[in-house]
Amino acid sequence: MKVLKFGGSSVANADNIKKVVSIVQEYKDAIVVVSALGGVTDLLIQTGIAAAHGKETYKETLLQLEKRHIETIKNLLPVTSQSSCLSNIKTQFNELEDICEGVFRLGELSKRTQDRIISFGELLSSTIISYFLKSIAVNIVWIDSRKVIRTNSHFGFGSVQFDTTNQLIKDFLQENPASLYIAPGFIASDADGHTTTLGRGGSDYTAAIFAAAVDANNLEIWTDVTGMMTADPRWVPNAKTIPFTSYREAMELSHFGAKVIYPPTIQPAMQKLIPIWVKNTFAPAEHGTLIQSSSSDGEEIITGISSINHVTLLSLEGGGMVGIPGFSKRLFEALATEKVNVILITQSSSEHSICVAVNTVDAEKAKRAVDTAFDYEIKTGQVDPLKVEHDLSIIALVGDKMKSHPGIAGRMFAALGRNGVNIRAIAQGSSERNISAVVAYADVKKAVNVLHEAFFESSYKQLNIYIVGAGNVGSKLIDQLKQQQEYLLHNLNVQARVTGIANSKKMLLNEEGINLNTWKADLQTAEVMDLQQFANNIINRNLRNSVFVDVTANHEVAALYNQLLAKSISVVACNKIAASSAYKNYLQLKSLSREFNAPYLFETNVGAGLPVIGTLNDLLRSGDKVNKIQAVLSGTLNFVFNNYDGTRTFAEVVKQAQDEGYTEPDPRLDLGGTDVMRKIMILAREAGEKIEMDDISNESFLPASCFNGSVADFYEEMKKHEKHFKALYEAAAKKNCKLKFVASFENGKASVGLQHVPSNSDFYHLYGKDNIVLFYTQRYPEQPLVVKGAGAGADVTASGVFADIIRVAR
Repeated sequence: MKVLKFGGSSVANADNIKKVVSIVQEYKDAIVVVSALGGVTDLLIQTGIAAAHGKETYKETLLQLEKRHIETIKNLLPVTSQSSCLSNIKTQFNELEDICEGVFRLGELSKRTQDRIISFGELLSSTIISYFLKSIAVNIVWIDSRKVIRTNSHFGFGSVQFDTTNQLIKDFLQENPASLYIAPGFIASDADGHTTTLGRGGSDYTAAIFAAAVDANNLEIWTDVTGMMTADPRWVPNAKTIPFTSYREAMELSHFGAKVIYPPTIQPAMQKLIPIWVKNTFAPAEHGTLIQSSSSDGEEIITGISSINHVTLLSLEGGGMVGIPGFSKRLFEALATEKVNVILITQSSSEHSICVAVNTVDAEKAKRAVDTAFDYEIKTGQVDPLKVEHDLSIIALVGDKMKSHPGIAGRMFAALGRNGVNIRAIAQGSSERNISAVVAYADVKKAVNVLHEAFFESSYKQLNIYIVGAGNVGSKLIDQLKQQQEYLLHNLNVQARVTGIANSKKMLLNEEGINLNTWKADLQTAEVMDLQQFANNIINRNLRNSVFVDVTANHEVAALYNQLLAKSISVVACNKIAASSAYKNYLQLKSLSREFNAPYLFETNVGAGLPVIGTLNDLLRSGDKVNKIQAVLSGTLNFVFNNYDGTRTFAEVVKQAQDEGYTEPDPRLDLGGTDVMRKIMILAREAGEKIEMDDISNESFLPASCFNGSVADFYEEMKKHEKHFKALYEAAAKKNCKLKFVASFENGKASVGLQHVPSNSDFYHLYGKDNIVLFYTQRYPEQPLVVKGAGAGADVTASGVFADIIRVAR
């Protein structure tokens, strides 16, 4: 014999019931347990509560429920078979209405009466399905589960008396032989015949009770998902079906929030070694999950990840606990007296504290009970008043194979730590089947995704990228990301998703990833840009492996880095403002990056896409020491002086550089030397020097009047001073030299300025917009290590930002 259970979603309406019956008809010797129609139990609970509070709205709810069941009958049964079923259902609703009216008049709803009210859900559904099966000539017998399942009188969660129950079930089946039985789930009765229930989800338990009583070949739990999953698919899109698992793994997963199967269900089946199948009513051909005595022989060490939300942590601490026996006993007795269920326990080896996790709904009475139990110790200072922490969740890794594989806990905590998930408490049983951690409720979705990626998605790592700045460089970056998405996925195992794009006017956010084919049009119709709100969205969405990319030259954007890094959000900055700000701020950003394990990368601050900062860092990490740096660091200035020969005005050449995208939005930052000062300062800082902008000497070649007014005024001023610029060119040309704006750092001093470069200099043959950096170090004392190449341009700058993003991923 087999036992099948169909949940509320499986019998939610007539069409679904037909699917259930098509499955049931394939079985010749089976007991079918059914839940109430989907959502009915909740409505019945609301009805009882409304009646108890004197709200006549309960009558409207009853009418809606009656109408729904009658419509189901009419959509299922042929007209000739409807009359007796409708009469039966009407009789049950009359009885239900009488009970609710009594509750309304008394203004009181006892647990016993509530059990009676909510029992009608399963009674009604099982009755309708029985009539439907009979209408299609299936020989069935309806079992009133209250007559055969005996519990104590703990209404709401009756404890099954298995010896009596097993005998009652066997006697009933012997006296009422049939090939198919239909039974309502969830309900039972006590010794006095009063209706009891088995707890929410108790229909699964009902099926297991029947299966154990008849020594069934199989227990099948039919639901709306294809088996148990490696994680909650509502949170983890890549969650997979678990094909095989053990009884104990399934118990752990179901206890820690996996809703597919009701936790008590497993025990009766496990005792009789009855295999449990979890199947999908709407995809019956799918394999589903088989729960048996041992898990599969596959390679997966972890079977699944689960979580419990709305958890409160209770901590009892005090020096008076050390070495004194009995504190734990008294704590648990106090909680047990108030019927507070303890979900997780952990105690420090010093015995100075003990910590338990409970459901948040029980927290207030738990605190009262514990503070009362330890009133004397609290007053005398031996222990502190119970510490209560709300808004927490528990995440759990579950797997039988963890015991034989060291390092699982390390991988778990490392993955969480890298994503800024703080762990409040940890527990692991000696069986090593479960590692549990308490985290903030705000972090639980990210934590589950992080762990799923770490243990089940070794094929790729997902990056969630937020880009601020959608201008020339930003657009090129997005184009490069779009072009390389498939390459990154297949060759580097990186799934690069752009989840946010913003410019100065609009911001576009999509947690599932922005369509990079239509992002420009989508951005135009997106919400108005609010920089702090954009940052708050990144923080509150709390997606794993989040990367903030700043492709602006904006002070306000740079000011966000601190709060983002403090939330373990990596920062990739094309913007030089933060790294060239006050040394104290630069140091703080580097410190936050280390503390919260969030990379802060800014390779493109110097040399666009050239590997300048990376090379410098590699030298230092390998033990080398920088003696001197000489560099031409402005692609703009190099372009200008390579193209200015007096045949065109200096202003025209500068305008060409701006039009071709080589300059900052305000070209004076380039031509005045400010941008080069920032760059050499960043290199000096990365080399270990404490240096500020005021410490750098700047021999500017621009007349002072050029710095006044707007950018348009700047161009007019340059035209006025054309003789000055021509004189600079001619002075260098007379010496067979070229003009180069050179930055230097040596012996703790930095300077920038226009120089006459002779033909034997490394800087002489520097063409177009190229940059060059010469590193003189202990290992390269005479012949410097040279980094040379294009130092400006949207494409190369975007590629440098792209490279930093990949560094974050790796």
